[in-house]
Amino acid sequence: MSLPQPCIVLAAGGTGGHVFPAEALAGALATRGLDTVLLTDSRGRDFRGAKQIQVIAGGGIAGLGTAARLRSVGALAVGFAQALWHLRRVAPQVVVGFGGYASLPPMLAAVLLRIPTLLHEQNAVLGRANRLLARRVKRIAVAFDQVARLPASAASRTVRIGMPVRPAFAAIAGTAYQPATDGEPIRLLILGGSQGAQIFSTLLPDAIAHIDPDLRGRLQVSQQCRPETLELTRTAYLELGVEAELATFFDDVPLRMATSQLVIARSGASTIAELTAAGRPALLVPYPYAIDDHQSANAQAIEAAGGGWMLPQATLTPEALAARITALLRQPATLIAAAAAAQAAGTIDAAQHLADLVISMIPAAGGCSAAALPKQGAA
Repeated sequence: MSLPQPCIVLAAGGTGGHVFPAEALAGALATRGLDTVLLTDSRGRDFRGAKQIQVIAGGGIAGLGTAARLRSVGALAVGFAQALWHLRRVAPQVVVGFGGYASLPPMLAAVLLRIPTLLHEQNAVLGRANRLLARRVKRIAVAFDQVARLPASAASRTVRIGMPVRPAFAAIAGTAYQPATDGEPIRLLILGGSQGAQIFSTLLPDAIAHIDPDLRGRLQVSQQCRPETLELTRTAYLELGVEAELATFFDDVPLRMATSQLVIARSGASTIAELTAAGRPALLVPYPYAIDDHQSANAQAIEAAGGGWMLPQATLTPEALAARITALLRQPATLIAAAAAAQAAGTIDAAQHLADLVISMIPAAGGCSAAALPKQGAA
């Protein structure tokens, strides 16, 4: 009698920084014949790669008032009950957590049920949810060589894997960096994310206005903007005579990144992983209100590796940004070196390494009962 096919449960908060590496792992496990089921919050419904998606309750606690915290604790308790139900029905071999408060209930439920557990930390600072779980799980995989807030007791259970990237970004790895020669267009890619696009929408046009006209005339800008700033930003570029393609979302970011000479972006974990996969130099402006300031730690790690430059938002002016952009674009050798350093700092096969680690944790016997789960949706 053959055993049922093993399956893995992934647990992640619904934002891109948590969902994208989970998506990459799901793809890597699929090539090994392993099914995955994702437990996430309502923001993760668009996840791709898992055989099934189950939405559970959850909520953040940090930075909230007393009433809001109580509501979040109640939601987490409901999420824990939902996670217990799902894990008992699925009977996974391993549960992998990618952070975010929605990952807490499934990971704690897995610990209670004695299912092997693995955490993946995407940032250079251990996230708060992962911090609560670090002493309880079997293994921890990290993306950076140095991770702050990692308990000393977890050192022997921790391995550097790198940051898994989606297949579209893995596909552009190794694409040679092409600096713009004299007279050629210079492509700037500006990725602000939902939190960063608003300030970038005013800061970047103002900075480009301070760039010498001969250099400014060669710029070709691709920039993500929030819907409410799209037309204002478009007008600013038109008045400057700068060729600019603006959108709230680009579905071809890998191609735009591969053909860019310089990227200007926030420094979330997914952005860092994509930049290092592509091997593209970047000016990184950490989101200053991130909990634990993890984006600054990410940017500092890339700057230390030589793959980019951190520009703190608090001290950044249009004039200072214009001077930095100008200096870099007039020194192609510096950009070439940074591109090579960025690529060297990445781990393009991180998803495969993480899949190897997951497989090594699968017990010798047992199978997945995913067929017993209802169709996708909330519990």
